[in-house]
Amino acid sequence: MAEPSPSSALLLDLDDPSTTLEAAAWAQAALVATLNDAAAKPLAEVLAAHPQRTAVLETVGLVRRDGDTLTLHPSYRYPDGPTYRSAAQARLGSLRQAVAAAAGDQGATGGWADQDDEVLRNQGRASAGTGRAIAGTVVPALPGLAERLDARGSRILDVGTGIAALALALAEAFPSSEIVGLDVMERVLELARTELADAGTEAANRVTLRHADVADMAERAAYDMVWLPAPFLSEAALSQALPRLVKALKPGAWIVVGTNSTAPDRLRRAVAGWHAVRNGGNAHDSDRMADALTTHGLRDARRFPTVPGGPVLVAARRD
Repeated sequence: MAEPSPSSALLLDLDDPSTTLEAAAWAQAALVATLNDAAAKPLAEVLAAHPQRTAVLETVGLVRRDGDTLTLHPSYRYPDGPTYRSAAQARLGSLRQAVAAAAGDQGATGGWADQDDEVLRNQGRASAGTGRAIAGTVVPALPGLAERLDARGSRILDVGTGIAALALALAEAFPSSEIVGLDVMERVLELARTELADAGTEAANRVTLRHADVADMAERAAYDMVWLPAPFLSEAALSQALPRLVKALKPGAWIVVGTNSTAPDRLRRAVAGWHAVRNGGNAHDSDRMADALTTHGLRDARRFPTVPGGPVLVAARRD
């Protein structure tokens, strides 16, 4: 059976183009709701239980029907419930930001400080999936890193920790490691403290939160791994942070950097540029980031794609 394949172009109604755009937003809502439900129930059951919602996904090529069998597009079939939930939270956070942009933010700049708590929680919970990807795919592929993180007293720095979901995922994956979560927003750190307290686990106790700017970081040879979500930093902040983070790595330690994938069409490239500027971020792709890491004296740069259209993780090691 052929896999479902969504249309490569958005065909606008020339009489009223906004109706097509509105329908696309509803199709995204159908996908988010389906992924969220699939976190707790078998995917086939979820698709069958909501025929009208599933019909929306079918019309855009995200669901294929073969007799009584419904199949979701392979890009959205995940290995477990937590990954489905993370995927749903990421897309829900994006939808919430789009609504805020449509409302004009009532004079707000559009940066993360202007987002409401639910957007911050959605974005933060989505990052847990990145934490699991780092632990399950990236760390085993980087020479010597798994052994480092298995050693008692090893340390991981989570830059821009948000609500600490990624930090908690790393703490669960590496029970010998201490995780330091850094963020400039005290409000989001308050949310993080609540999330960690609600978790109530031994892993949560190994996450330390700091209210600090990575551009002011002064630690030297302190960490076995550093996680840097580059798209969330401005160009200026990123240029200030990189040399400090390189110095914060222990000899032989690794930095893992999240970068945006390059959008294949003009619409998504334009949206990505607007989104980055609104959130005070930057447009570094994986090639540019790998060059930047090499320029700062790191070596053995490697790339790790995540999901189709998702972030590309770039890793490099300090001598």
